[in-house]
Amino acid sequence: MPDLDVTSLVIVFLVLLFSLTIHEAAHAWSASRLGDDTAKRLGRVSLNPVVHIDPIGTLLLPLVALASGSGMIFGWAKPTPVTVSNLRHPRRDSVLVTAAGPASNLAIAFAATLVLQQSEGVTRLIAFEALSLNVLLAVFNMLPIPPLDGGQILMALLPPRIAMQLRFLYPYGFLILMALMFSGVLGYIVGPPYYLILSWLQ
Repeated sequence: MPDLDVTSLVIVFLVLLFSLTIHEAAHAWSASRLGDDTAKRLGRVSLNPVVHIDPIGTLLLPLVALASGSGMIFGWAKPTPVTVSNLRHPRRDSVLVTAAGPASNLAIAFAATLVLQQSEGVTRLIAFEALSLNVLLAVFNMLPIPPLDGGQILMALLPPRIAMQLRFLYPYGFLILMALMFSGVLGYIVGPPYYLILSWLQ
């Protein structure tokens, strides 16, 4: 995202913060609706960004990406706690709760597409960033790497014995993502589905 002025950088960061907040609030809300009030009791069914901020995923990485002009910005918020055993149908509902996050990002992207067609100036810039960032967040979070949403969904769908064997990746998920990002491989993985979804929406 090279050559952005300060105003544009602020807009990008605020759109990302808003999008991550919606993402985590969607996890918390869906868990509450499906029988687990763990996140609700912790105040996570909220659109207040403060309760969802992760120092690294919400602040450090996005700011570093913006400052570097790398062209790829992504992040994550503080994980929403879910007690799977409290869900009415634990195996099925855990997938629904996890999928609610990326689904919320796609919903924001769709809404941004509608605004983009009717707007100009700053509003158009905000809508464009909301579209591109939320498609990117949805694709990124669906990567099958624990503890990303895609990794959690994969383990919920796999037979329990195989899923337990994959849990060893949890402590290394962040390192795997960093290696993919700094090696440039992440762009080749995320790029095709990202541009495909953008083409559908536009």
